[in-house]
Amino acid sequence: MKVVNSLKSMKTRHKACRVIRRRGRVYVINKLNPRFKARQG
Repeated sequence: MKVVNSLKSMKTRHKACRVIRRRGRVYVINKLNPRFKARQG
């Protein structure tokens, strides 16, 4: 899991990436390829 300032660049890395808010933090998750996970905040 990467921690980044901007999730927009992480979202465009793969077609299956989704931006999700959980507990005040913003995550990028990808069920097809879990190595594209990222977190912000």
